[in-house]
Amino acid sequence: MKTLTKEHGLLSVLGQEQNFDIQENGTYGSWTQFGGVGSGSSFFISRTYFDLAGMSMDEKTLFFEAAGTQTVVPPKATDGAAGDNCLIFDIMSSSPLTDTDLTNFVAFGNFAQPNAVLTWDETIFARSRLYGITINEAAIDYMVLLNEEQFGSMSPTASDRIYSYRVVIVLGASDQSMGGLIVYPARHILRATAKEEPDHEYIMRLLRSYQLQQEPDVD
Repeated sequence: MKTLTKEHGLLSVLGQEQNFDIQENGTYGSWTQFGGVGSGSSFFISRTYFDLAGMSMDEKTLFFEAAGTQTVVPPKATDGAAGDNCLIFDIMSSSPLTDTDLTNFVAFGNFAQPNAVLTWDETIFARSRLYGITINEAAIDYMVLLNEEQFGSMSPTASDRIYSYRVVIVLGASDQSMGGLIVYPARHILRATAKEEPDHEYIMRLLRSYQLQQEPDVD
């Protein structure tokens, strides 16, 4: 059994309504903004990957036993008000995703929709969480968890990489609310066992993994 981990750093943004920008001195890790810094977009992305090249060199398949996310505390709003909210997606996939792919994924997931960019098999782990401030929590800065969904397959893979993404979509209720938002660090965890398969099964799985990674990797 192997335990694999990847971390996504703290994200700090400033703005209001749906017009936000990364706070340069308060954000850590690989966070980028859809449309580029200064675009005002409320869509933020952190990306990394699990390197499985050593396993593939040994011609072994990775069978997943568990997957999950560790976090520190809920998101924290600055000058928040009732109605402010944010969506956080944690995704681990066997296929790479562009920024545009990720915008489609948060809308359609891995379900059978025309604009879906991942299949259920390609989605090792996916979780969406909606955080917000209700009337009951209007006096505190931390948001509360309002809803959570999970929709991954944990399918085995012979891929060289598992791609790890964290997506934050920030929403404000009015011009006077939420001057900014802090989303604290998170850790993506995979527990898996590397096993040898019969040659014909491994070859077919290797072919499938290759087909899922036709897009070039961007490190």
